[in-house]
Amino acid sequence: MGRMLLLLLSLLIATSAAAAPAGRGQLVRVAGATLWYEVRGAGAGPPLVVVNGGPGVEHGYLLVSDAWDRIARGRRVVFYDQRGVGRSPRLARGQSCTLADQIADLDGLRAHLGVANMDVLGHSWGGYLAMAYAARHPGHVHKLVICDSAAPKWDDTVFLFKDIFPETVQRQQGMQFAEAMGDTAAIAADFREYLTMLCYSPARRAAMRTAPPPAFDSAINDRLNQDLKRYDLNPELPKFAFPTLVMCGRFDVNVAPSVAWKIHQAIPNSRFHVFEQSGHLPFYEQPDEFVQVIEEFLTAAS
Repeated sequence: MGRMLLLLLSLLIATSAAAAPAGRGQLVRVAGATLWYEVRGAGAGPPLVVVNGGPGVEHGYLLVSDAWDRIARGRRVVFYDQRGVGRSPRLARGQSCTLADQIADLDGLRAHLGVANMDVLGHSWGGYLAMAYAARHPGHVHKLVICDSAAPKWDDTVFLFKDIFPETVQRQQGMQFAEAMGDTAAIAADFREYLTMLCYSPARRAAMRTAPPPAFDSAINDRLNQDLKRYDLNPELPKFAFPTLVMCGRFDVNVAPSVAWKIHQAIPNSRFHVFEQSGHLPFYEQPDEFVQVIEEFLTAAS
């Protein structure tokens, strides 16, 4: 799946005038890694821990609107950078980076926060990680939100790029030789072409063309892509007994809405919501509705 499952989106921060202000974070040592995290908001209930997409991308791409700070008015919202990326320290030589490590890191963060259970929201690759965490630690999940997630079996994720944006994909293909030769300008141009396909709005797609190239750790992306091929979460989803909300953008070409629908059908009593004017980033394209749906789900009686 390579970088196509994403989210080379840290650059989106620069394109949004409504980007949320930077929070104050800190480092925490968990078993096997050190992670950077920050907590926004306050409240006595379970925190909402947000698991970003990637793999190999820091969490900053999420902060392209004030949606998260609005959610944080009534609860704690926790962001963290996965091991080796963003403000988390780079991986040491020989340091492991597998799905099992990512699950352990997330549980280590939960323990550091001092909570028995938490609400977990995963976006894109983060949705896969959130489902994997829930399968391993169901007792620590209060509520689960899956947003435009990869498929429970990694290679079953359905991409629609060539079907919806054939001209853009053709332009990308024309860059492949230059990219293979290490042409950084071609690599950056390819990234920008990719980003234009993530949004439903033509105006937002156009804005991506002038954005600077994103920061991205391809080594971590490659390592996790290989490791994830070993797993199939499909048998785990029917076991989920906690409230679950599955969401997607109607026009997500990075992960086809059919993937979200199948996840919803597999999880007993889960809720399903489609953002009708969004692609892969509903918190960016429809922030008001995104906040409303999240708050209604989190405040509903379990």
